[in-house]
Amino acid sequence: MVDNTWNKYAKRIIKSEMLKRDIKVEDLIILLRKIGVSETKSSINSKISRGTFSAAFLFQVLQVIGCKHIEIITPTELNIKEENLRQSTLPL
Repeated sequence: MVDNTWNKYAKRIIKSEMLKRDIKVEDLIILLRKIGVSETKSSINSKISRGTFSAAFLFQVLQVIGCKHIEIITPTELNIKEENLRQSTLPL
């Protein structure tokens, strides 16, 4: 079985940075076109949902949405943060 932890992590970076800036896929298409990158809505959704995209695509997206900094953590740290969040939101 393939460990897709890193793919999930890459997907979460793009999704969270877009969410922080209230950027939808439709907006991303327009922004990417401005730098000469032609993508369709379905191709972007597919790449992001799989988490299997090139580093170039990741950098293009982060640049056009205005992301200047990202926090790089290990997937293990991410899993710990998610588990702590789940535990803190469980009903009493």
